[in-house]
Amino acid sequence: VQLVESGGGLVQPGGSLRLSCATSGFTFSNYAMRWYRKLPAKKREYIAYISEAGDRTHVVESVKGRFTISRDDAKRTVYLQMNNLRPDDTATYYCNVPIEYDYFGQGTQVTVSS
Repeated sequence: VQLVESGGGLVQPGGSLRLSCATSGFTFSNYAMRWYRKLPAKKREYIAYISEAGDRTHVVESVKGRFTISRDDAKRTVYLQMNNLRPDDTATYYCNVPIEYDYFGQGTQVTVSS
């Protein structure tokens, strides 16, 4: 199983980024996917979920209305569209798939600063 996140970077407050997570090594369409983030000096926290069929999604309250999770089964990729970014969104972002245990990628850094 491999998960490779990309799309992070430095963005000003109010800006947008789209994170991608390319996957391999498992049957992507059979699994729900999640995004997590780790803020500086804090534990990694769950932020978004999408079902295996893509018909159910959930995001945590702190990003509701700003972040959207989606997936493209043909590309074996899950996305996190992040709009209206704030400085407290600064974190390393990880995608996750729970198979026999929780798999995470290496993460992609998002820094929101003016």
